[in-house]
Amino acid sequence: MEWLDNLLFNPDSIAHIVLLYSLVISIGVLLGRIRIFGVSLGVTFILFVGILMGHFGFSGNLQIINFVQDFGLILFVYCIGLQVGPSFFSSFKKGGVSMNLMAAGAILLNIAVMAVLWLLLFEKEDLPMMVGVLCGAVTNTPGLGAANEALGQLGYSGPQIANGYACAYPLAVVGIIGATILIKYLCRVNLAAEKDALAREETADRHEKPHRMYVEVKNPALEDITLKSLREMANRDFVCSRILHDGNESLPNRDTVLHQGDHLLIVCASDEADAIVTFIGSQVKADKEFDQGHSPLVSKRILVTEEDVNGKTLSQLSLSGKFGVNATRIYRAGVELLARPDQRLQIGDRIRVVGPSDAVDRLAARLGNSHNQLDHPNILTIFVGIFIGILFGSLPIAIPGMPTPVKLGLAGGPLIISILISRFGYRMKLVTYTTVSANLMLREIGLALFLASVGIKAGGNFISTVVEGDGLLYVLCGFLITVIPILCIGPVARYRYKMNYFTLMGMIAGTYTDPPALAYANQTAGNDAPALGYTTVYPLAMFLRIITAQVLILILG
Repeated sequence: MEWLDNLLFNPDSIAHIVLLYSLVISIGVLLGRIRIFGVSLGVTFILFVGILMGHFGFSGNLQIINFVQDFGLILFVYCIGLQVGPSFFSSFKKGGVSMNLMAAGAILLNIAVMAVLWLLLFEKEDLPMMVGVLCGAVTNTPGLGAANEALGQLGYSGPQIANGYACAYPLAVVGIIGATILIKYLCRVNLAAEKDALAREETADRHEKPHRMYVEVKNPALEDITLKSLREMANRDFVCSRILHDGNESLPNRDTVLHQGDHLLIVCASDEADAIVTFIGSQVKADKEFDQGHSPLVSKRILVTEEDVNGKTLSQLSLSGKFGVNATRIYRAGVELLARPDQRLQIGDRIRVVGPSDAVDRLAARLGNSHNQLDHPNILTIFVGIFIGILFGSLPIAIPGMPTPVKLGLAGGPLIISILISRFGYRMKLVTYTTVSANLMLREIGLALFLASVGIKAGGNFISTVVEGDGLLYVLCGFLITVIPILCIGPVARYRYKMNYFTLMGMIAGTYTDPPALAYANQTAGNDAPALGYTTVYPLAMFLRIITAQVLILILG
């Protein structure tokens, strides 16, 4: 039975360590599916299973566990950056600035509440524990990793920060949702009225949403002018994909001459449709000749998979001149965009084109249109990005008054680089497209490895910390750190910025980077408003959580 004893208890055995991680992660994932009042801890339960196993003496070689912990953290934050990067810069459009200001204010309040409680109730040497409580109170695992790394720069090693995180996390999930519900009563929110307000906003805000219509040329001033001149005179951005002249359908280009009575199939931004119709003539019903069943032209979606197309604009591809087709719309990550000439294509885009069948087929071959090609993740981009991210995160940034230079570290460096690569990678000929399932798989594996490592390392002292020490006080402090900023920021966002309650719910969930809170918000709202609020503030919130956790240690430590 020596083999069994070696497998179960030898900390230097690779088989033992793999077995331990497999057991901790599998049990944690199963327990994380349990819902209490509709709320579950998800994969975070892995942390508590790891603590339990560590408490009973199951551990492994510390160097190996540290490696697995750091690699898991890098993989997790890098995949997050790839996911949110494309929307990070566009999130500062309408409403985005105010939401991100509110999120930043909540993050600063979290830190302020933690600092006050630490100064009033604890000793200086309790700082690692309180920073762990802060990370747990805001349910931010990458922040925990960044703070842990900063402690390592100061020569500290110990389980307190992970114990503090574990003390605060469970009640934090409940506290975020509870505080969000409390705001509804404090601000006297009527859910039905909020849904009606969202519907009115969606009707009013139609810009960028493509609109397809048939227009008859009736304006005498347009007789014998070209389609290019029409665009210049109308001073509007639109695409004319087909033209019907004297009963004959054809594919127009910039030099096509217009005549009275011509019927045009136009795609434009929804809020510009009325102006375009008024200028050209009048809107008409679809002609039967425009029906694909009787048309010499076909309309088809083409999937962009060719690497050398990545990052090129539609004007650079010259679809009309080289291929004899017109592009009308682009479908990207569930969003429909107008195919403007300056619109850059990305791997994974689906572009709607109109033209003769053979021309459309030639364009499809040029753009790739290979679904199988997208099934393979771009591993080169992932590891090139991680390599650059680690180098970037290791650069020391000297700040006056701080004992050691600040580093973005293994969490902040890869996060920033992944955001930049996902947005501008095409300029370096890097294909950043990764399927949602592949991204989620890598991200969840990284998070699971990190949480299991932290739990296993902290398990030896966790029970004694909670039961014999000030564990219950730490739990209470974590709850206050969670709730107080929400109750301060929520009414301000509601009354000062007139934020819709469902959007506010998503903003709070994104500020605390908390998926269970987002799930509750989605269930309550039944619309996309919480997801919009979540994604708008999530990138900046994640970045600030990681950076502030590290800076807090270096300043106060």
